[in-house]
Amino acid sequence: MSLWSLFQAASQVGGEILGDGAVVPSSLSLDTRTLQPGACFVALRAERDGHAFALEAVAKGAGALLVDHPLDSDCPQLVVPDTLVALQRWGQARLAAVRPKAVFGVTGSVGKTSTKELLAAAVGGWKTPGNRNNTLGLPEALATLPEGLSSAVLEMGMSTPGEIRRLTEIAPLDAGLITMIGTAHAENFTEGQQGIAQAKGELVAGLRRGGIWAHPADDPWCRWIAAQPWARHAEALPVGEGASFCLEAPESLGAAGGAFHLRTPSGTLPIRLQLPGEHQLRNAALAAALAIRLGQDPERVARGLGAVVPGEGRGRIHDLPGGGCLLDETYNASPDSILACARALLRLPGGEAVAVLGSMRELGPEASKIHRETGAALKGLGLSRLWAYGDFAGDYAEGFGLRALAFPDFEALRDDAAGLSAIPPGARILVKGSRFWRAERAVAWLLAR
Repeated sequence: MSLWSLFQAASQVGGEILGDGAVVPSSLSLDTRTLQPGACFVALRAERDGHAFALEAVAKGAGALLVDHPLDSDCPQLVVPDTLVALQRWGQARLAAVRPKAVFGVTGSVGKTSTKELLAAAVGGWKTPGNRNNTLGLPEALATLPEGLSSAVLEMGMSTPGEIRRLTEIAPLDAGLITMIGTAHAENFTEGQQGIAQAKGELVAGLRRGGIWAHPADDPWCRWIAAQPWARHAEALPVGEGASFCLEAPESLGAAGGAFHLRTPSGTLPIRLQLPGEHQLRNAALAAALAIRLGQDPERVARGLGAVVPGEGRGRIHDLPGGGCLLDETYNASPDSILACARALLRLPGGEAVAVLGSMRELGPEASKIHRETGAALKGLGLSRLWAYGDFAGDYAEGFGLRALAFPDFEALRDDAAGLSAIPPGARILVKGSRFWRAERAVAWLLAR
């Protein structure tokens, strides 16, 4: 079975075909900015109506359109009552039709994407590209899932209750992994961390009976999930002290990554990573434990993990003139991830350790306090200076104390004489922030100079 033509897709999602129904889209696309020629452009009705961009998509080489009313275009069209419903049905049906032997789901408050990469490498599986982890991106990726796969590793994110439950309806899971339960998206949960745990636990609730899910043994909210009646149909696999799988002898190799030994029921396995930071060792231990528990060859697991390299904005290290380095962790930010990355920075070679941080988002009424606590924790870890920007930059700086500067936005951070240009030569620099603040701009500015 090759990729589906519009005719085949219509048989799964319904609707009417206008034009050549034999055309086979190479992929699905929700955004004209990233559309590749041959893709089917999906016109979603959201903050902006995707139908208004459909002709632009055709001009950029779209091979087909998924729309909710006929458009004045010669491009083949699949016309459906609701494009979001059709998108999700397309991805769901494609997975069911070419389902791999094992389908894994990965979630957690931090580290989802890195752990997805590690688990896919450990099991030799296909993985959702980029961060397509929501109710739009996941079915978009699954719609052109290759056939004949032994396994698929799907990242599953959420910002509100019910999202992961919907993802497991689209993609029922055989096994899963939760990296940790933190405070990301706290403003959307009146029950605090228990609400977040309940929402992340939807991944466990969505496992088939007898499925297995890995989690850190020392995470109290993961243990809470394991104790819930709705989780008892699946086997929890704790990884850590006192468990049958345990990370031992963690070692930082600086910019080269890290190493550890994984104690397993059948012996100890040495693993070396190219990803910096102790948090990545923990993520790798979770991935390795789950893979081995499900029958993967341990040596093959170790080789796979060792081949994973940092992605853009996710732990990539840049050497700087004067002996310093820049740790690019700009993809997103939460208190837990900022502190984990700061610890990784302190193990890299170079001069004084400093941070450039955009503000965090979706922290609810405690946001100011959390930013102050994060600033104070960075100071406590041993960072010497902090440059912060965004709506909570002052709180970061207040918590950090002396040698912290706050700026209202990136432009001020960039242009002020006390801003980015004041970072000393030879420094080790952590750059991080929420997606809203586009901290990658600070990386680009620093690397250019």
